[in-house]
Amino acid sequence: MIAGPTASGKSGLALATAIELNGVIINADSMQVYRELRVLTARPDENDVALAPHKLYGILPAATACSVGQWQEMATVGIKAAWDEGKLPILTGGTGLYFKSLMGGLSAIPDIPEKIRQAARAKQEEIGTPALHKELAEVDPVSAKRLNPSDSQRIIRAYEVYQATRRSLTSWHADDPATPPLDARYHVIKFEPPRDILYASCEARFDWMFDHGAMAEVEALLDLKLNRDLPAMKALGVAELSRHLAGELNKEEAVTRAKRVTRNYAKRQLTWFRNQINASETIFAQYSESLLPEIFPKIRKFVLTTQ
Repeated sequence: MIAGPTASGKSGLALATAIELNGVIINADSMQVYRELRVLTARPDENDVALAPHKLYGILPAATACSVGQWQEMATVGIKAAWDEGKLPILTGGTGLYFKSLMGGLSAIPDIPEKIRQAARAKQEEIGTPALHKELAEVDPVSAKRLNPSDSQRIIRAYEVYQATRRSLTSWHADDPATPPLDARYHVIKFEPPRDILYASCEARFDWMFDHGAMAEVEALLDLKLNRDLPAMKALGVAELSRHLAGELNKEEAVTRAKRVTRNYAKRQLTWFRNQINASETIFAQYSESLLPEIFPKIRKFVLTTQ
């Protein structure tokens, strides 16, 4: 597992490792699963894919909402397939809950019927997220207290679980302890670069995105007329560039705001990974090829001890 904040160089290390150690790269980023977000998520390009197998990138339409459970199932299949082929599974991304779902498992909540999921989303659209949060508080006050009243995705999830099972999400988590989906050992490499270096990388990457079609990508996404609460519509930069296209912000202001949002997100990721993920190795730097002579021997040792 190669984890860390956006723009820290995770994909570079994953690719180098896959080439060196006969690996398969499996996406662990919640936005890179969406087909329409190639540029805005800096998805691996054709050259990268030609050098090593890449799985779970751009596999779902933006009109869908990929849950942690759905990703866990797909990643588990991908890991087993890599093992069957004698390859090293390399998971990389910035979505911490994805990593935790593999290492610690998820509660055994039954699948929510699509009719109930659609009804929950329709209700959120009708009354708004804060009002749905109030309704959730009446049936699952513990979850409601834990959730931000504007966190539409998690509020909808807690609400639909109660509507489908007549049990609160809190109750499911308490009574049905999580079970990891795989009998596996994980070597976790975590990037934690200095903030000034990370922030500069975030800004440089957004400039690259803007120069390589981010605006056209957002315009095409808007043409789909999707629900603004879908995960893909909340990808970094979408809101700011959308406002530029609507004439609400000039280009410079839109880019400046998008960079600020990206820096703030990277800061939250740093804090989350520091407190939530126990790493086998923490790299207090941005990725560069100069790190490989130090990293590769540790990965080789791990692989040998698991065979």
